[in-house]
Amino acid sequence: MRCGFVCLLGRPNAGKSTLLNMLVGEKLAIVTPKPQTTRTRVEGIVNLPAGEGRPAAQLVLVDTPGVHRSRSWLDRRMAQEIRAALQECHLVLWIKDVTRGRGPEEEYVLSLVRKSEVPVFLLLNKIDLIPKPELLPIIEACRQLHPFREIIPISAKTHDGRSRLLDQIVNVLPEGEPHFPAERYTNLPVRYLAAEMIREQVWRETAEELPYSTAVEIERFVETPEITRIAAVIYCEREGQKGIIIGRGGQMLKKIGAAARRQIEKMLAAHVFLELFVKVEPQWRERRDFVERLFDGFSLRR
Repeated sequence: MRCGFVCLLGRPNAGKSTLLNMLVGEKLAIVTPKPQTTRTRVEGIVNLPAGEGRPAAQLVLVDTPGVHRSRSWLDRRMAQEIRAALQECHLVLWIKDVTRGRGPEEEYVLSLVRKSEVPVFLLLNKIDLIPKPELLPIIEACRQLHPFREIIPISAKTHDGRSRLLDQIVNVLPEGEPHFPAERYTNLPVRYLAAEMIREQVWRETAEELPYSTAVEIERFVETPEITRIAAVIYCEREGQKGIIIGRGGQMLKKIGAAARRQIEKMLAAHVFLELFVKVEPQWRERRDFVERLFDGFSLRR
């Protein structure tokens, strides 16, 4: 039996969360077209039976926030999540978007990779978006960057490369007993997942910079045999933002709530009554007390 923690690392919008969801087979991390959607570590569990020369294995995949320059206390707290995941893992997967050239963020990822004391795989993601002849030169250029244990072309969107990737991950993990029961696919509490599903709809429905100014906190979560009642607060930084989230006649908030409720009901396989409130917390991203309170809520899963 092989078991270990696998850290997913990369710059924003490289496809880490899409890869996590694809490998686990469940939606754990929210995915939007906007960068820096993921704010904390999201852990997914993959249980693999033995087969064709491969031992049985349990992979604990740890999705991390996209690596970017810190500007606020929220950014610094996200960077702490990345460092913590790197310290606890047995393998690093650097997910690189093959459609984008190297930049300062990628150079910083490379510096983290070079400091790693565990094996590193380079995953060249989004190969479905480039012509095949362009892939070989990219692979050769990447070989010069670092002695990667493996360089694996993949598409998290189309599942291309999934089987090879899982086989190679199992090969480098240490022997050991599973950390979690076989039926578990995450150690995240449903309260956290519900908050993230609400935040995803805010990100999808609002434009430009407004999503980065928002956070979601669950205030009440009560499950009964008939219905699950959830009350959540969407925080923003200015009164004008509050007006946008609520919308004319409350229509935007209703739209966000309806979409989030459908996702939560699918996750829980139960009827859900969802109440959403919008509150202004000026400059919350710069406030250590507020950010730490949010991350204390995230840490309930550990």
